[in-house]
Amino acid sequence: MLDLFGKHKQIEAEIEQFLDYIVEGGLLFKKGIRFYLDDRLDEFEERLTDLRQLEKNADRLRRNIETHLYTRTLIPEFRGDVLGLLEHSDGVLNQIADTLLEFSVEQPETLKELNKTKYELAKNAIKASESMVKAIRAYFNDLNAVRDHIQHVNFLREETNRVAESYKRDLYSRDLRLSHKMHLRYFAVSIENIADDAEDLCDRLAIATIKRHL
Repeated sequence: MLDLFGKHKQIEAEIEQFLDYIVEGGLLFKKGIRFYLDDRLDEFEERLTDLRQLEKNADRLRRNIETHLYTRTLIPEFRGDVLGLLEHSDGVLNQIADTLLEFSVEQPETLKELNKTKYELAKNAIKASESMVKAIRAYFNDLNAVRDHIQHVNFLREETNRVAESYKRDLYSRDLRLSHKMHLRYFAVSIENIADDAEDLCDRLAIATIKRHL
């Protein structure tokens, strides 16, 4: 980040910490989903509590970064892009936390024979968010690597959609109440949206990267 922020080490450290929060949030999400599917609900709720606190910390840190960028008049030509990346990546973390919260509130009835596929769906969605973070880090540290990370996010989004489709087809082929099918489908879509949001951010990142190359 040296070419953007120069001697402002605090800004660099805060952005790195913010991105670490997103990665950590993804790990808590995966553990939470695993515990929920295994009916280890106390441990699930612990992960949810940790994730919600982490989300609050990330929101607070993002606002601090935004304030510093404006009050110190840093990178005026790229400030809008950086703020947009931070806000949209915060949105990905919010989607991660909101999805786990939905499991806690609505407590969907799971099907053991579909749990493996649902966990695979969760893993692919979080992998997409992790690759998104790598792409953002590359924007600050190695512009030439941004494209490769974006392509990986796109690949993981496609994999997530593929697994989600497989899950939905399997779900709707079963002899279940339609309301039950629709409820379980809703949670698959919520997980799928994590990867979709990560890809949307990378579309924005691709444009920001081109601007820095100019």
